[in-house]
Amino acid sequence: MSKAIVMNEKDNVATALCDISEGSRPVVIGFKSKQGVVVKSDIPFGHKFALSKVSENEPIIKYGEVIGVSTTFIDAGDYVHVHNVESLRGRGDQ
Repeated sequence: MSKAIVMNEKDNVATALCDISEGSRPVVIGFKSKQGVVVKSDIPFGHKFALSKVSENEPIIKYGEVIGVSTTFIDAGDYVHVHNVESLRGRGDQ
């Protein structure tokens, strides 16, 4: 069974606790929705996927903190990574 985790109720992303296959509906520990989310692509262990729709230029929240800003629209179940998020941590230019 595929699993993921949400660390804070404010989070709009979950972190994969194992590799998750496209089209699956992983059990998301700590996610308030009982329906869960169908992932739209393969999600590698330790990577993130969206729990809800995120508009362009909206914050990405993990551990209850803003970790980046979306660079494009992200749909629920989409893989969230460097291709659609600009990091706000460890950049050195801000």
